[in-house]
Amino acid sequence: MRIETHGQQIDVTPALHEYVQSKLARLERHFDQPIDARVILGVEKTDQRAECTVNFAGRTLHADASGVDVYAAIDLLADKLDRLLGKHKEKLVDHHRGESPARSGDFA
Repeated sequence: MRIETHGQQIDVTPALHEYVQSKLARLERHFDQPIDARVILGVEKTDQRAECTVNFAGRTLHADASGVDVYAAIDLLADKLDRLLGKHKEKLVDHHRGESPARSGDFA
């Protein structure tokens, strides 16, 4: 997984970069394909914001979150991305591929 971390009106310290890496590492469990993520951390008045664009297999997902500090915003962002990737994975799975008389040809 390749993660780019950028800051708007905020300096991205190595500690912040490592925190983003550790939180977004759990996204790899959803797909075996390579995932690219671009994270933008910023300040908007009194809120700290984190937004991310994830690219994988020709798809693009976007999520953003805000919190009282940057670490809380990153936590919320990771949770949102985890749910989005889970929903996307569910859409890819065909739930109608079970046993049925129509598929086996047994019409009695």
